[in-house]
Amino acid sequence: MHDDIRSNPAVSPVGRKPDRAYPETNFRTPDQVAASDDNASRADVDAEPSTRNHPAHEPLLGRLALINTKKHKFWRLSKKQTWILAGVALVVVIAAGGGLIYLAHSHKPLTVNIPTVTKPKAKPQTINTVSSTLTGLPIPPSLNNRPITAVMIENTPPARPQSGLSQAGVVFEALTEGGISRFMALYQDQLPTYVGPVRSARPYFIDWELGFNAPYVHAGGSPQALNDINTENVRNIDLLDYSNYATRISSRPAPHNLYTNLQNILKLENSLGWTTSSFSGWPRKTDAPVKQPNVTNINFNISYSTYNVHYSYNPVTDSYNRSEGGAPQIDANTNEQLSPKVVIGMVVPWSQGSLDSSDAYYSVYQDIGSGEALVFQDGSVTIGQWNKPSIDAPLEFTLASSGQPLKLNAGQVWITALASAKEASYN
Repeated sequence: MHDDIRSNPAVSPVGRKPDRAYPETNFRTPDQVAASDDNASRADVDAEPSTRNHPAHEPLLGRLALINTKKHKFWRLSKKQTWILAGVALVVVIAAGGGLIYLAHSHKPLTVNIPTVTKPKAKPQTINTVSSTLTGLPIPPSLNNRPITAVMIENTPPARPQSGLSQAGVVFEALTEGGISRFMALYQDQLPTYVGPVRSARPYFIDWELGFNAPYVHAGGSPQALNDINTENVRNIDLLDYSNYATRISSRPAPHNLYTNLQNILKLENSLGWTTSSFSGWPRKTDAPVKQPNVTNINFNISYSTYNVHYSYNPVTDSYNRSEGGAPQIDANTNEQLSPKVVIGMVVPWSQGSLDSSDAYYSVYQDIGSGEALVFQDGSVTIGQWNKPSIDAPLEFTLASSGQPLKLNAGQVWITALASAKEASYN
């Protein structure tokens, strides 16, 4: 309103009160516009916008009438304008939808060419191994150069289950006194941190370990055994002297509680200059299980029931699950049943020795010479012969029929001394 007054030169804005009817202009009050527009819309709602005296600033799509009420103002489209606007909106929607359908169905998906990077193939690592002289199994050359370590292990009921027997390469089994058996386990590539219980030496075990040029770990011994250690130049490790390399556990009573760590024993051997063992290993072969095993059960009745031995052939592993005293014999380190690859019953004449100064009757074995050997492997049995011509000569096994070396499967060998062939039965 003020802009219209300032733009009219016939009217002075100073000192004159404006005429409320504004006769000199075509200006209409909002009420007059609203009344005239309302009457026009009732008379002809479809009239063209040019017949209604539009203001110069009317929108392009048509004049929107300003409706005044007592409290509210709002814009209203004519019916024709509404149809036009709806048609335009419909065209826009249809065009947008068609475009989307076209893009979805006629456009090819965007592909991005990513260059492939070819990495050079890693060269396979070659692990150098040799056949273990002790077991025939593949091992690194450095392990094969270690000394063999022989350990005396107790077998009374309070000593069971023993620790470390499953990790030995060879185990010898023979009677000491009173019908009690004892073991001598030979180690090289595997050195358990927990082996025992360790017990005392016997002469025939010393004879067998000398054939392997092995340091001999024990705790004391019979009078004859201690004498042989001194006279036969045995690599002696008596844990009663090397107490720093032994420990007594509290869960078992003495003397069934003495254990050792073979990794520490190896360090002791090296410090004593015993860095290797020179010996001739047994000839080995690959497993060759028979299609129909003819020997699946082996019994060695070397004493009374507590010490009698039973083996059950396991065709899956081509080995023999060991039991003693009517129960599976378990390694306390692994909680698994012992299962050597080869079982040998070696017939060695036995007798009870005279009462000695220690008031005991120690066993006497004629272990120098030769005798019958029953060799069980691959689910079958071979009649062979053992030979040991002198105290420091290696123990050998040959075929009884030809005298040729008897080849053994690679893996653990368990040898039991039998007083006679009658102590062995199998089927």
